[in-house]
Amino acid sequence: MAFLRTLRIMVLAFLLPVVPAQAARIASLNLCTDQLALLLADRSDLIGLSPLAQDCTESALCEQARDMPVLQATAETVLAAHPDVVLGGRFTARLAIRAAKEVGAQVLTLPPASSLADIPRQIRQVARLVGHPERGEALIAAFNRRLSEISLPRRENDPIAVIYEANGFVVHAGSLADDVLAHSGLRNFSTLAGTPPMGGQVVMELLLAYHPDLLVRDLSGPGRSLAQAMLSNPALLAAFPPPHVVDVPARLWLCGLPQTLDAVAILRESHDILVKKDAVP
Repeated sequence: MAFLRTLRIMVLAFLLPVVPAQAARIASLNLCTDQLALLLADRSDLIGLSPLAQDCTESALCEQARDMPVLQATAETVLAAHPDVVLGGRFTARLAIRAAKEVGAQVLTLPPASSLADIPRQIRQVARLVGHPERGEALIAAFNRRLSEISLPRRENDPIAVIYEANGFVVHAGSLADDVLAHSGLRNFSTLAGTPPMGGQVVMELLLAYHPDLLVRDLSGPGRSLAQAMLSNPALLAAFPPPHVVDVPARLWLCGLPQTLDAVAILRESHDILVKKDAVP
């Protein structure tokens, strides 16, 4: 099977016409690299982003991607686009990434960001590859400056927050969302309540029994599924009235971006309100 895939790539590369050398042609095959490319590359150099770039449920920069060409993450479409640079995720579009390497494109694959500290590193990597390291350094400086202004140190008595998603899923330790909570002055419910190390489902009855200080919901999902509807369950809302509930769109931490700090700012405000409320005799 591996031999047939390699042969297929070689045949496609041979049959496709050669395009004359010109300005850098940059393709992105992953939602997170899509957004970094939009922030760092010249728009005229971007020959294609993944279909998710224009999905406002998933992408924090969907509006900026509206008029950008869409590129399916297949070996055939990537080869036909003749990219000079291909950006992708470490675990997606592997055949397309391999095809790009076979024809000599510069390829960068990024793992999912698991902490805020990953964001400057990934910005720097993409900025250098798309030819604008100075933009990367400016973005990193602004990111670090804002983070230092809004971040709080960890304390043992920080309020406990639960990020409760459709179908009762919670976020696990070692994730970007978990680090966002930590920098917001909040402890992650899922790391304290004995949930599986990689997160998982928590039934509503268990959540109500533990009753953390803050319920963090993502109501940005499409449609009106039963899985999404549980986030508006009357029993849940009765147990977590304002200011014990806050809505944060998951697109802010699906990828490691400067916009992830918007989630920190929202949660930091909730933290401050809760702490002030508890301090009132």
